[in-house]
Amino acid sequence: MKKNMNIHPFDYYALLFFTTAFAGWLWEVLLYLITDHTFVNRGVYRGPYLPIYGVGCVLLILLFHRLRRRPVLVFVLSGAVCSALEYVSGVWLEQKWGIRWWDYSGHWGNLDGHICLASSIGFGLGGALLICVLQPVFNRLYHRLTIGLRITLCILFLLVFIADAAYSAMTPNTGTNITACLPTMR
Repeated sequence: MKKNMNIHPFDYYALLFFTTAFAGWLWEVLLYLITDHTFVNRGVYRGPYLPIYGVGCVLLILLFHRLRRRPVLVFVLSGAVCSALEYVSGVWLEQKWGIRWWDYSGHWGNLDGHICLASSIGFGLGGALLICVLQPVFNRLYHRLTIGLRITLCILFLLVFIADAAYSAMTPNTGTNITACLPTMR
């Protein structure tokens, strides 16, 4: 029987999630360092990860990995899917806590300040880069790790993430330069 190479074990997706959630956090921290010359721990959580990047990347891999040889299509679809994810996440976070963790109101082509054309283009480029270039690299690195190390890393990352999520559910990260408090919507 031929093994299906498109189905991966849980640890593959968990490590992909944590790797890309960290990469997203690093990306946003670097953007603030370059533009505002200040360190800003972006996101709801305290740890060095932005789950929206991890969820988006896992979703893109699941949906579009077979389109690796069609980068323009991956660009368009990634931009659409990630924009929808960012919009829904932004609305949910704002309704849940009355806080806006990002606001594109001043950008051209924005929708309720939750998404804008520039970010959608960035998501498309990032998705094409992920699917067409980075996933094969991640696959090679993943397969170089022993099963024991992969499982250990997953357990460690999950425990830290669950503890951070529980703490942040009660007291989300609302530090300087990352949020705009809005009137309570209840």
